[in-house]
Amino acid sequence: MGLLDSVTSMLGSSGAGKEGGGTQTSVLAAALEYVNEQPGGISGLIQQFQQHGLGGVISSWVGTGANQPISPDQVQSALGDGAMGSIAQKAGVSPDQISTVLSQVLPHLVDKATPNGEVPQDGTLNAGSIMGALGGLFGPRT
Repeated sequence: MGLLDSVTSMLGSSGAGKEGGGTQTSVLAAALEYVNEQPGGISGLIQQFQQHGLGGVISSWVGTGANQPISPDQVQSALGDGAMGSIAQKAGVSPDQISTVLSQVLPHLVDKATPNGEVPQDGTLNAGSIMGALGGLFGPRT
């Protein structure tokens, strides 16, 4: 099952606004926008996770090895209520759902944004290239 299939499954049972790929794309776009709005971009996000005791987790996403999982509660703790509400609103999903969705999306997003274990120099994420890189995770398996 691809990442978007997982997101659809998480959102589908609760009747979250948009159908299919629209919701998934909205969640990814909202997450990208949030990261890019951080002071320092992805470096700021990394610092935020480190400040909440999750440096090892996010470092695994940046590195070239396996991505460590993160729980919805850990995402909520690292990002805070204000950010979670803002991301949920931009994505068109309920605040109750967004931490679960982000716990699945963020590891892939950061991983694809940091090829070869390197944070982009300007810290911003290029939405087009990230969505393209993540697209292989979302399509049907052949």
